[in-house]
Amino acid sequence: MSENVEVVSGPLVHQKNSLSEAASAYLRSAMHQPVEWMEWGDAAFAKAVAEDKAILLDIGAVWCHWCHVMDRESYENLETAAVINDHFIAVKVDRDERPDVDTRYQAAVAAISGQGGWPLTAFLTPDGKPFFGGTYFPPQDRHGRPSFRRVLLTMAEAFQTRRSEVEESADSAVAAIEHNEAFSGHAGDPGPELVEKLITSALQQFDTKNGGFGAQPKFPHSGAIDLLIDCSSRAHSVDGLEDKARTAALVTLDKMSKGGIYDQLAGGFHRYSVDERWVVPHFEKMAYDNSELLKNYVHAFQTFVEPECARVARDIMRWMNEWLTDRELGGFYASQDADFSLEDDGDYFTWTLDEAREVLTPDEVKIAAAFYDIGEIGDMHHNAAKNVLFVRDTLAQVAKNAAMTMETASSLLASARAKMYAARKLRPTPFVDKTVYVGWNGMCISAYLIAGRVLNAPDAIAFALKSLDRVLETAWDPSVGMAHVVAYGEVPAGKRIAGVLEDYCFIGHAALDAWEATGEMRYFTAADTILREALKRFYDRTGEAFFDTETPAEGERFLGALATRRKPLQDSPTPAGNSVAAALLIRLEALTGDATYGEKAQLTIENFAGVVEHFGLFAATYGLALQRMVQQPVQVCVIADEADEAGARRLEAVALARFAVNKSVVRLRRDQFGSLPPALAQTLPHLPAMEGSFAVVCSGNACQPPVNNVQELMLQLNGAL
Repeated sequence: MSENVEVVSGPLVHQKNSLSEAASAYLRSAMHQPVEWMEWGDAAFAKAVAEDKAILLDIGAVWCHWCHVMDRESYENLETAAVINDHFIAVKVDRDERPDVDTRYQAAVAAISGQGGWPLTAFLTPDGKPFFGGTYFPPQDRHGRPSFRRVLLTMAEAFQTRRSEVEESADSAVAAIEHNEAFSGHAGDPGPELVEKLITSALQQFDTKNGGFGAQPKFPHSGAIDLLIDCSSRAHSVDGLEDKARTAALVTLDKMSKGGIYDQLAGGFHRYSVDERWVVPHFEKMAYDNSELLKNYVHAFQTFVEPECARVARDIMRWMNEWLTDRELGGFYASQDADFSLEDDGDYFTWTLDEAREVLTPDEVKIAAAFYDIGEIGDMHHNAAKNVLFVRDTLAQVAKNAAMTMETASSLLASARAKMYAARKLRPTPFVDKTVYVGWNGMCISAYLIAGRVLNAPDAIAFALKSLDRVLETAWDPSVGMAHVVAYGEVPAGKRIAGVLEDYCFIGHAALDAWEATGEMRYFTAADTILREALKRFYDRTGEAFFDTETPAEGERFLGALATRRKPLQDSPTPAGNSVAAALLIRLEALTGDATYGEKAQLTIENFAGVVEHFGLFAATYGLALQRMVQQPVQVCVIADEADEAGARRLEAVALARFAVNKSVVRLRRDQFGSLPPALAQTLPHLPAMEGSFAVVCSGNACQPPVNNVQELMLQLNGAL
């Protein structure tokens, strides 16, 4: 029997489509559908040209609830599939696997329909130009939306009988793609005043009551939170700006960690909240959200010394360690789905009061129900009895209302939490996509390194280094470049997909963070080599700044909208490639003394300076890069003596206190002085001899005398920052 034919209890079921050969979990989930799906590639486009058919492009993700809804309602329907197979070449794309494809067609569909998101449904000419599109289409006409089958037939008829109109619409959509994020807003010599405008823009959108920015739905906006934390640690000319920034950052972090967007039992954050109070989330959990929020909580703990921020940071790592990491080989998985099935809408994560009573004692119910707001009437539309767990009141107030001591209430809450989590694990569990993406791993590695150092968690540092080593060994080869995927979760290997700008930049930062944590020059060398390759492959030598995909070789032809070059500025959903690249250039200029790095960083930042303030929250990472450029770099080198490890740890802890984007803390041993980055090689080996562990603070082009006690180090840092 052919491996592409399935037998279920005897009768023959339809053949698997070509996605059975795919590596992506999202694509493989559609292999049994009656649609004759093809992967994005030359074969699909050649078939569209040969058969003179339009292309139906579906872009989604394995964690996307509405993608699965549309799969079941339309793509698994035999009649709808027949329409598709008769009139279109069907191409399915995993947006996590192909962010380059997704970003371009998102821009086009937004221009055509005024909406974007997933599932993204687009109709293309055989050469890949979009002429119509939208997101989710229902199986029947409803709520003012045409049925998907009606859309299919209309688009097929238009393509066959009104080709000139289709081509005209396609040309307009391509123009929209070219305009989107290919900004030409050059302004010379941007300075602190532009950083201030971006900070002020975030503060104007701050929700003083609920935390966060804007109204529903609410996303975390991690870049904006870091920008506010950085601002709050500095003295500003605008009266009270730092105090407002501190309040906005702390209130937002507090409200999120008490809300339903935070998994109160397992730790970790869901992707966003549908309401302004952070209560009801979209339940999927993404590696990139949790990596950046982990940084936020660690940076807040560094700056404000809030124990709750440290607790949440450790809790994020608890969830990532348990669910999102390959403990054996190293590496961070991509995501956890929101639902177990389409009948399930967050049921794995939510609780009825009866479900809580089944696993808890009456006293535990009394405390947990009051603390987590578990009642007879819950929060979910599909099941009014289902409660999202969120912190409604302080434990002190709950204890008082229950006429219990704080000690008793705390003990009952801890036992209730443990029992509920154990019971939840027995439920059908939402799918974890075990794909290891390079860029997202770079973000997670950096987050674990800083968390491990600040929170004194050596296991986090060790796992981050193990993961970085795996990425560098598996996905990085200077002769061919960076791959986008380290490993797929469901199959041993897939075809190589070239890395995009973010893959290079996030791993470059991760390698530099690893060097700072260990002093091992191989990590510094990797960061520098990766940056040089990124400049070679992505930097626009005529128009400045970076493209998101590699510059095509002479005669190379890109498929469809990939022919359109784009320079990412907006943080959506991850930090924008140009901002991250500029920051990496600035960090490496300070260590190498290579002025061309600084020049390219400034040109990249200037390229967007004339338009960036219009993007507000979505340009926060740009604000961080600009802040890094306008503030002179501050390097703190902690030289650890093996006989004085406790002293080295004390100095490192003081050096790490107070987050500032332009500050780096490097831990070295004396035996590493023989192999240092050029800028440090000119200073550190020539320092006066000092017994035990000591620290050196360098800012700009000057270094302070070495110190071996924390009070002197604090004074030097206060003067430098």
